Amino acid sequence: MKYKGSVFLSLVVFTLLIGAAYFPFPNNAEKEAVLMYTLLGGLNQLHFDPEAIDDDYSKKVFDMYLDRIDGGRRWLTQEEVGILKKHEVMLDDEANAGTYNFFNESVELLSSSLERSQELYREVLAAPFDFSKQETIELDGDKKPFAKNEKELKEYWRKSMKYQTLVRLNAAMQEQEEGLEDGKEKKSFEELEKEAREGVLEAYDDWYVRLKKRKRSDFLSNYLNAFTNVFDPHSGYYRPRDKENFDIGMSGTLEGIGARLQANGEYTKVVHIVPGGPAWKMKGLQENDVIMSVRQDEEEEAVDVTGFLIDDVVKIIRGKKGTKVHLKIKKVDGTVKTITITRDIVVLEEGYAKSVILDMPDVAANIGYIKLPRFYADFNYRGGPSCAEDIAKELEKLKNENVNGVILDLRNNGGGSLRDVVQMSGLFIEEGPIVQVKARGNRPEVLADEDPKVQYGGPLIVMVNSISASASEILAAALQDYGRAVIVGSPSTYGKGTVQRFFDLDRAIRGNEEIKPLGQVKLTIQKYYRVNGGSTQMKGVTPDIILPDRYQYVKIGEQEYEHALDWTEISPVKYGQNVVKLDNMKQLQEASAARVSSSPKFQKVVESAKWVKERNDESLSSLNYEAFDKDRKDREVTAEKYEDMFEEIPGLKATNMEIDLTELKADESKMARNEEWIKTIKKDIYIEETLAIMRDMIKN
Repeated sequence: MKYKGSVFLSLVVFTLLIGAAYFPFPNNAEKEAVLMYTLLGGLNQLHFDPEAIDDDYSKKVFDMYLDRIDGGRRWLTQEEVGILKKHEVMLDDEANAGTYNFFNESVELLSSSLERSQELYREVLAAPFDFSKQETIELDGDKKPFAKNEKELKEYWRKSMKYQTLVRLNAAMQEQEEGLEDGKEKKSFEELEKEAREGVLEAYDDWYVRLKKRKRSDFLSNYLNAFTNVFDPHSGYYRPRDKENFDIGMSGTLEGIGARLQANGEYTKVVHIVPGGPAWKMKGLQENDVIMSVRQDEEEEAVDVTGFLIDDVVKIIRGKKGTKVHLKIKKVDGTVKTITITRDIVVLEEGYAKSVILDMPDVAANIGYIKLPRFYADFNYRGGPSCAEDIAKELEKLKNENVNGVILDLRNNGGGSLRDVVQMSGLFIEEGPIVQVKARGNRPEVLADEDPKVQYGGPLIVMVNSISASASEILAAALQDYGRAVIVGSPSTYGKGTVQRFFDLDRAIRGNEEIKPLGQVKLTIQKYYRVNGGSTQMKGVTPDIILPDRYQYVKIGEQEYEHALDWTEISPVKYGQNVVKLDNMKQLQEASAARVSSSPKFQKVVESAKWVKERNDESLSSLNYEAFDKDRKDREVTAEKYEDMFEEIPGLKATNMEIDLTELKADESKMARNEEWIKTIKKDIYIEETLAIMRDMIKN
């Protein structure tokens, strides 16, 4: 397999491009100027689609930074925003000059507003709230203007503190209604309201202790990331400790829950669940969940993490193996849940490829099913795990079982190794191009399968959903373009068609060890293109056969980012295969559409999707206790209706191959996890429909 030079751009290129500059013994201000210079140099020289550093760019940076420092509209008034707005079109000039006048003024305003806001919430929380009044609060900062003056700001804080108290009060009332622990006395509404207010006060006082300890570097990181994220959402500046957090992130290289988090305005969003990790195994936490509060098992009070820096949230959630952490999360559908996760070391094997034989009377028999949670590879030493090699082994085992067809499940697969996706795609065709990779100003490079061997030449279906991203999209797109497989799943995949690389900013500066480390910058340097010339960026891959998805009406994936790169196309390359001819696609689509439209199960999914959309669009909450309590109960009833929608499907069997059972039986924990996996398969209506599609493929 051939990989040409620019696919693996070296750090040396970065050093040369931005000049390997020399800066003599700077003080802190000069160090920050150097940091801005090297950052902008890297963006301009290497980014796939660089922005012109002009007044328009300055406005975008201004808006993004302002939203990040006060997305909840709790710190600044319109008058103070007006003070900052004087700099709105000057940020590009300041950056080029290495000055930070706007940034310095913003930090000063934030510091003074911190003191003011603490006085406000303490004053508001000193007296009981009247929850019989009919009033509402807007929870979406994007829909709420900055307060006109300090009087309106105080009203914002009053409603915010009332809402926070209401949430705690309602939870306490609910707990009391469900039954008291032995020895506990029932408390009045007034007593619980007082305790809720005191709890909010304590949580905010604790939060403000941390806020007041923030260093200039914390603010500066936020500011610099506004400059990078206007280029695209996947480019960013990483302080040395941020890069360390990215690497270990809670991703399983330390004891934790196995999830990667990302700041999303004032909130912390889950962006990736590590296959095999504790969160993955317990299945309650999902991508796009928002973490509202965190409670340690040994503590009674949860910590409200709204507005927390991502570092602080990560520190609270991390912990030793065997300990428990309780997360209050807000789902995409608006429901709020508390889930408990036992921290552990990630069981990497659960992220590896595995397969079973599927059978369903009157539908399909002896169908191979392979689940691939991620495109894993180990580049550190020869002989490490390779998903392409593992898929080849699974296919060989299934061929020995004389399967009538193969289903490759890439749902929730966020991508990974480019090398392996090219090699894996080649398992199903003779040879040929798989993907085009293009850097700015360069001709596209074609990454091809050069092995004429076809590992599996029978009927093939690839399952995807809206979380299938990057490498998953490359494979699905290639097999779709070749007409080699039927792609089945959500209306579209994730839509991430870009490549990022980390560059060490220290490599751009000769000498001057006293200012190092400067950190690293992650840059989008290339785009993926299909062999037909189209990009997977933004649009993702549209399956041949679309099945209803619970999140099909809400923005998930690349489209939810404000500054995501656009969809583009380049010239196609010559491709083709003679393994399988899919000449009955229209019949397959029509047959599936007829089954889905008459299926009560899929109609329930459609109902659920509409409800999720409806709840996702609602951002007003009542501050009247009875109305709030009713709304919560209604949400929980509906959410429960859609939570575990499906029972075990009659007749659907998933059987381990004998060759796998030997290893499974030797490890009790592996066997237990395997049994849980089989249970999920037996309830999966998407697998049920995919088997019916496979039957139609074989029959025709």
